[in-house]
Amino acid sequence: MNFWRSTRTIAAVILASCSGDSSRPNPGDTDTLTSRIDSAPSPASGTTSGDDGAAPVRARIAAATSRAPCLHTGLWEQCSVEKRLAQAGFVVKRIEGEARRPGFSIPATVLQLGRSRLEVFIYQSEADMARDIARLDTLRVAPPGVQPVWDVTPMLIRSGNLAAVLLSQNARQAERVALALTAGAPQPGSPR
Repeated sequence: MNFWRSTRTIAAVILASCSGDSSRPNPGDTDTLTSRIDSAPSPASGTTSGDDGAAPVRARIAAATSRAPCLHTGLWEQCSVEKRLAQAGFVVKRIEGEARRPGFSIPATVLQLGRSRLEVFIYQSEADMARDIARLDTLRVAPPGVQPVWDVTPMLIRSGNLAAVLLSQNARQAERVALALTAGAPQPGSPR
């Protein structure tokens, strides 16, 4: 008897915790979130007001929920690179600023993947990327006759309109990054 009573109690707790709570806002519902912020008491006065510090919060909510989706065009975009790496299990941290490298006609976006560094060059077309790569020594990832600027042995990764230089001393991580990117850019109509 005690076993069945405790089982029913656990089941009731699970059902109660999993039931939908209509008072909780949907994260994509900016109207609900904004109205809750507007009606929240102001920390300074204890009263509700629409202009007591809620404007910056409303702006952040609007920016986060109205962010343009990462389109699946068959070409790489910065957002699709970061999303693909995150789906592959990496914690992706974008480093502020851009990196200019000899032999590349465009600046790179720099990503930190744990202890590794990935410099991502996204071109307008695959032909533009191929022109730059044709002028490089692909093993040293530098133009012929130019001293490489890399602190560790670079790994050049090419996929469609993307060229990336991975600086890592972890062979397994290098393989995972290469496989994630060489699988290709998200194609039109694909769900991810």
